[in-house]
Amino acid sequence: METAADTHMLMSDEVRIYLASSSPRRRELLDQIGVRYHVLPVAADERRHAGESPRDYVLRMAQSKARLAAADPGRVLDLPVLAADTVVVIDGHVLGKPANRDDATAMLARLSGRTHEVLTAVAVMHRTEGVRICTSQVAFRLIDPREAAAYWATGEPQDKAGAYAIQGRGAVFVARLEGSYSGVVGLPLFETAQLLREHDVSCHYGAGLSAADND
Repeated sequence: METAADTHMLMSDEVRIYLASSSPRRRELLDQIGVRYHVLPVAADERRHAGESPRDYVLRMAQSKARLAAADPGRVLDLPVLAADTVVVIDGHVLGKPANRDDATAMLARLSGRTHEVLTAVAVMHRTEGVRICTSQVAFRLIDPREAAAYWATGEPQDKAGAYAIQGRGAVFVARLEGSYSGVVGLPLFETAQLLREHDVSCHYGAGLSAADND
């Protein structure tokens, strides 16, 4: 059943896309660039294929989520579908969402004092399909085990890839970022805006100005 939490509270004729995600972070990023959306969350099989690279995995997941949402009977409006997937990668190993406290503190210990990659893929599907990937390098300072345990107790790492949120308390671990801040959060806005424009969806900055006006 649709709830107020799942729907951006706008009239249907103002909605420009479907968002195939229940992530509040992705909703906030779309709000930031003025894109009106309707949430259509999907349940994708997130198991990684044997021998699949992190890049191939994140691209496949974003496309899979977009395709599932596009085929959803709840998609009653003829609008593009936007989906994204984010992974944290270190030593070629994908760090997903932690299963429990021990898993989270082990992830943070592995990231401590080192540089890791964050890959976010974005897919848009309507009459055609487009996909982009954003790669960022994030350097962490050293994290004391007691600090990692205290961070887990805040509840913030529980649903985050790599067991941290750069937009939250986890920002104190980040010594350096090379790439896209919004990509690390979960939706790279540069790549997202490019894809949306290819599907005739403009980003609005306020005061009547949209991305299309800058051409």
